[in-house]
Amino acid sequence: HGTSTAALNSKIRSGHKDNVKYPGPSAPPRPPGPHGPEEGGWNVMSVLAGITAQLETEMVQQSMSAHQQFTFPRLLDDDPPGPAPFPHRIVSLRPGRPCDSLSIDTQGVLGGGRFGRVHKCTENASGLKLAAKVIAARSAKEKEMALNEIQVMNQLSHANIIQLYDAFESKNEVVLVMEYLEGGELFERIVDERSPLTEVDAIIFLKQICQAIQYMHQMYVLHLDLKPENILCVNRTGHQVKIIDFGLARRYRPREKLRVSFGTPEFLAPEIVNFDFVSFPTDMWTVGVVTYMLLSGLSPFLGDDDSETLNNVLTVNWAFDDEAFEHVSDEAKDFVSNLLIRERSASQCLKHPWLCNISEKAKRSNITLKSQVQLKKYMARRLWKKNYIVVAAANRFKKISSCGSLTSLGI
Repeated sequence: HGTSTAALNSKIRSGHKDNVKYPGPSAPPRPPGPHGPEEGGWNVMSVLAGITAQLETEMVQQSMSAHQQFTFPRLLDDDPPGPAPFPHRIVSLRPGRPCDSLSIDTQGVLGGGRFGRVHKCTENASGLKLAAKVIAARSAKEKEMALNEIQVMNQLSHANIIQLYDAFESKNEVVLVMEYLEGGELFERIVDERSPLTEVDAIIFLKQICQAIQYMHQMYVLHLDLKPENILCVNRTGHQVKIIDFGLARRYRPREKLRVSFGTPEFLAPEIVNFDFVSFPTDMWTVGVVTYMLLSGLSPFLGDDDSETLNNVLTVNWAFDDEAFEHVSDEAKDFVSNLLIRERSASQCLKHPWLCNISEKAKRSNITLKSQVQLKKYMARRLWKKNYIVVAAANRFKKISSCGSLTSLGI
């Protein structure tokens, strides 16, 4: 397992790529080095690098006051989230666009990714606040994937799983209307220094995640994309979370061996990289990665590029960094080891000592974890990389427009 502290800490600086698709069992070749923006485009490197440098300076200053003990009692907020503001629905695709029944805020984007974008919206008749996930569906395969997401969500009714409200189909788009969650991504909430993160906070988050996965697996559903971006907070102050984005989820039939070739490299289980059969432990491996990050702020398998990351996953090359895990309990480290070394179910995780006796642990859990500072750096780098890709792409299209052809894209 031996990975040095310097090597682990350097992983934060490299960022990651979202949902790279792999065609077969072997890891992809080492990608070419980074390229700057097109000549004549925006100076994205200097602008974004300046923003990142400023964030890192602020984090160093914040770290001076981090990891301190609390001298005041903390309220234990381990209540489950409330139900969605509507009963569970069995949704079918309706023809047409949702503009007649919904007002969609097309200017405000709540999130986005390979699927498209998510906007806040309001049902005209009731005033109910909802979220509209707009999926590009020009091909039959894209529409089939959207239909699969609807069918999976129709089966799932749990307090820690986002609920589907309606669905619309037009010529080139599918719009999924679902429960609105105002709290944002779990990691974005955690890096807010106004809410110090202790080990008990991490326990409360992880217990809910495991309860949701236990229910999904009881319903024979594999999520297969349980990265931090797909765990949202219900609001901006509480500890309640819900799992979202079932675009890559699959029905699991044990007699029908299932293989998949997609995901985000640093969160992939070895069986996905090897193009081997996936099952319930595939989701639990990713829970182990997320837990490691919550406790330390480091990504256990992240390398300097996708090829190195995938090799780390295949060789199970990870270790507990002494500095990052300085204030983390042995129970917590055993919980992570059980997920990244041995195959464990969600039910077994919920029985692990680390997730039990939360009220007793809350009485003595008074040390802020170091992960807040490192996660803020991780999030800044992730945002930097996403912004760089967007601006670089815009520069390429700008150049294409001036040339009047698609030859510069190799098309």
